[in-house]
Amino acid sequence: MPQIPYSLKRVGQETFSSFKIRNYRLYYLGQIISTSGTFMQSIAQAWLVLSLTHSGTALGIVSALQYVPILVLGPYGGIVADRFSKRKILYFTQSGAGVLALTLGFLVLTGTVSLWMVYVLAFCLGVINVFDNPTRQTFVMEMVGTDHIRNAVTLYSSLVNLSRVIGPTIAGALIYSVGLAPCFIINGISYAAVVIMLAMMRSGELHPSLPVPRARGQLREGFNYVVATPVLGLTLLMMAIIGTFTFEFQVSLPLLAQFTFNGDASSYAFLSAAMGIGAVFGGLLLAGQKEVQPNKLVLAALLFGLSVLGAALMPTLALSGLALVLVGIASINFSSLGNSVLQLNSSPQMRGRVMSFWTISFLGSTTLGGPAVGWFAGVAGPRWGLILGGVAALIAAGLGLINLRNRKKQGNPVLAIARESEPAAEEEKNPSR
Repeated sequence: MPQIPYSLKRVGQETFSSFKIRNYRLYYLGQIISTSGTFMQSIAQAWLVLSLTHSGTALGIVSALQYVPILVLGPYGGIVADRFSKRKILYFTQSGAGVLALTLGFLVLTGTVSLWMVYVLAFCLGVINVFDNPTRQTFVMEMVGTDHIRNAVTLYSSLVNLSRVIGPTIAGALIYSVGLAPCFIINGISYAAVVIMLAMMRSGELHPSLPVPRARGQLREGFNYVVATPVLGLTLLMMAIIGTFTFEFQVSLPLLAQFTFNGDASSYAFLSAAMGIGAVFGGLLLAGQKEVQPNKLVLAALLFGLSVLGAALMPTLALSGLALVLVGIASINFSSLGNSVLQLNSSPQMRGRVMSFWTISFLGSTTLGGPAVGWFAGVAGPRWGLILGGVAALIAAGLGLINLRNRKKQGNPVLAIARESEPAAEEEKNPSR
């Protein structure tokens, strides 16, 4: 039997190094099932809203309602993540999201669904995500520790985008054959997989940070910590710009599929899946990389913007899908780099609050960006919705480059990845590093 070359074997081991950790393997398996269901619902919900309204603005409003709680209450979710057991929080949030999905599925199945009901359920899911998102982000660190965090974050991003392929593919087939309702019902059931995997984890193999006791001013303390740490502030600023205008694919892609290419739900599923394929490939390509450098974050934003502009200008559905493969590669590069920068440069007692700001920048910004991109695409055309996102990513890259050069001149590197060992008090006394 031919042997695998040592260099290839080593690359494979580095790419999947986090899978050596049992708790992470269990979590990963549960999330593949659940996140695939989430993307099934995303396709079905977008098509449900378009079927009810034929309005890009309504699509943007649904997206915004799902994320407005994160924008308003996001930091409180970070405080909860810092105070309580992250594993226990996830039991509640994942179960709640499952109930909401089953409710929407029942409404669609019985033909009683109205637009206002979709609005209410989207808002309720947003409230759950206020606590779920920062908890899930920081729970990764508790499962794998600092040595594997970049690898684990990138593999998790690959998981999300693998689900972006699986979910829309199944959704397109279900919508065409039996309708929208099964997409919501299957998603509701899929959350049980995460709950089961959480129950199977070994508590002794986790690396929990010490719970932060209740105290006044913790929200302000988290904000001041981010402001006083240049690497955190710059990363969050870039993510806020890109999250507001570039990561609005749940609004721009269905409009592109329906109005530009005269397609149906399967056309939207194809575009979403194409971007997911690119992100999966990009994640596997990047998972073995451990270094996080400032120029890489800026370069990732630049490539993200250029690839989105390329996808917007493609003349056919097939070519647009091909360009979205590159968008997927660029998007996972930027998001995994940004996530790793924040987690590695945050003290354990602040990590929940820092990642809540990441959630606000990444998801909460959709509250503003979703309706804006939907309106702009409705007025100027779906292609211009993508073009707006591409230009925003280029602006974020430009701001990052300017900030990086200014700090280099001042002898103060903007990104200096910390090697965290113990949750020492000195890290909190001197957050700027």
